[in-house]
Amino acid sequence: MDRVFIEGLKVDALIGVYDWEREILQPLEFDIEMATNIQPAAAGDNLELTLDYFAISQAITELVKGSSFKLIESLAEAVSELIRHQFHVCWVQVKVSKPGAVPNARNVAVQIQRGTLSQGPQQ
Repeated sequence: MDRVFIEGLKVDALIGVYDWEREILQPLEFDIEMATNIQPAAAGDNLELTLDYFAISQAITELVKGSSFKLIESLAEAVSELIRHQFHVCWVQVKVSKPGAVPNARNVAVQIQRGTLSQGPQQ
């Protein structure tokens, strides 16, 4: 199974559990890894046969900007569900970082993996 990556996608979000966090936008950073078979796309040099990372990045950005989760854990779950269902990805790893969330720490983050890595039929 091949992998497609989106790394360092930055989106400002309304996120957090404290009252002051519910009044401001905070920067988040997303690192996404998706399993897919890129052979058909590579053979035909055809975007329609692979994961469109621009479309996926836009969908994630729209989801984040339209949400108001308290936890980055909940947001990571929502992003993984969006990718798996809207883009038909069998396995995804999502890392959500919230830089500066904890004093004296450069970053805090959660990382989840959802789905199964499956070879499936060769195309």
